Amino acid sequence: MATPKKKEKTVKPEAKAAALTSSSRVRREVTRLNKIFAARNHEEKEYLAGLVKRAAWMKVQLEDMEKDLEQNGLTEMFTQSENAPPYERERPKARLYNSINKNYQTIMKQLADFLARSDTSSKPPDDGFEDFCNS
Repeated sequence: MATPKKKEKTVKPEAKAAALTSSSRVRREVTRLNKIFAARNHEEKEYLAGLVKRAAWMKVQLEDMEKDLEQNGLTEMFTQSENAPPYERERPKARLYNSINKNYQTIMKQLADFLARSDTSSKPPDDGFEDFCNS
């Protein structure tokens, strides 16, 4: 009688990422972003290094904050004193998330713009050969 095959457990990438430490997740994101810019020369990579590191750190922080905000919500009940009635307010972490997310989006746009600018500047100048062949 044949032995039944064991089902292999599949681990979702999100679950794997959550098990990693914050610093290892940042390193992984830096590596991912650096692969995008691998074809750039040394000076360009040096120029981008700070932006890449900041973007990687911000992404990891945002992922962690997203988990907290999903579990605990964007607002909380708050009271100034025992005598004052509680009221709903935005959680400080939600405000911080919005600020970091805005800055992350700005950095990613800078990286994307650099990539687009670099792609157009790497094309050789038009020498007229295409026009000659088409006429």
